Amino acid sequence: MNVPALSRRAVLACLCIAGPLAAAAPAPPAEYYPPRHEWQRATPKEAGLDAARLADAVAFALAHDNPAPRDQSLAWARSFGRSEPYFGGQIGPTSVRAPANGLVIHRGRVVAEWGDTQQVDMAHSVTKTFLSTVVGLAWQKGLIRSTEDRVARYMPAGADLFASPHNAPITWEHLLRQTSDWQGTLWGKPDWADRPEGEKPEDWPRRTLHEPGTHFKYNDVRVNVLALAALHVWRRPLPDVLRDEVMDPIGASSRWRWSGYENSWVDIDGRRMQSVSGGGHWGGGMFIDAWDLARFGYLFLRNGRWAGRQIVSPEWIAKARTPGAANAEYGYCNWFLNTGRKSLPHAPESSVTFRGNGQNIVYIDWEHDLVAVVRWIDTTDSLDHFIGRVLEALAANGRER
Repeated sequence: MNVPALSRRAVLACLCIAGPLAAAAPAPPAEYYPPRHEWQRATPKEAGLDAARLADAVAFALAHDNPAPRDQSLAWARSFGRSEPYFGGQIGPTSVRAPANGLVIHRGRVVAEWGDTQQVDMAHSVTKTFLSTVVGLAWQKGLIRSTEDRVARYMPAGADLFASPHNAPITWEHLLRQTSDWQGTLWGKPDWADRPEGEKPEDWPRRTLHEPGTHFKYNDVRVNVLALAALHVWRRPLPDVLRDEVMDPIGASSRWRWSGYENSWVDIDGRRMQSVSGGGHWGGGMFIDAWDLARFGYLFLRNGRWAGRQIVSPEWIAKARTPGAANAEYGYCNWFLNTGRKSLPHAPESSVTFRGNGQNIVYIDWEHDLVAVVRWIDTTDSLDHFIGRVLEALAANGRER
């Protein structure tokens, strides 16, 4: 798409204005980590980027705002709600989203910002990456001995999630890679009701069963099973774990919220806790702004380290980035890999994205020391062209390849 010159000039002017959360500053040290409520900013010229090309990328993102209703309950009804008429009722909160917005952070400094980056919106399936990170922290602390362990051994007596012969062999690895093929109903949602298979509704419950680990299926019911299993391991609410172990240490705001469903409450050790969801499929999930998403992405760009503290183990990140046997373009949930550069031809093969419906994107590119948060862009193809424009801005002066 050719963006009008007037639009490019308007965006270019915006790139040179410091936002409320990012003030102009000298070049940060190599190991820069933004303090809470702050993030150093650099103009494209200061960062050695081609300003016109970066402005073109931002204008492109703004021009490709997702045309679906901004009210997420309506957007759901017009998508998943049409294919899941019997078990598609919302049971968690939703919100009305902002227009397209985002951030580009290169070498630790904010070089581009567009739209309302401070609005707290649903992140949809980016929530899955927060969930897998919490599972990773349990693994780091030895609460989970091995991801190859059967999940059943970590569940309390009387729990029947993994009691059936089909579900008993399921491991943490299977749940993390969305290859568990877990069978059952959780929070009123049968596993087959999420993206049902078969031409007729009466065929949906009689789906083909697959041996755990052999078949990839993107399925929110099974991700919610992972969340409940992790809650039983931690024995404290997962949002509390995430806040204490990750979000507070990286200087995130206090405005994000991780919600479950109205019926996803359990009693553990005499305390009533909500089991959170791994996305916004029926409502719920992570509600967060672009700045906190950027901090989360920047943590992984820095290989799990923040200001001298190793928060997430590099070994866990390596596991999360390893392609699964049943899907070479998917690691742990929700690490989308660019294997063979099939998904994002303009991006390096080593790059990853955390993706949520809408689309909500956290793009991480170690090769170019780059994090981008792109919210509410219309298609994956548009995302690829946006990233291509950003990388052109980086390469224009010959410093990046």
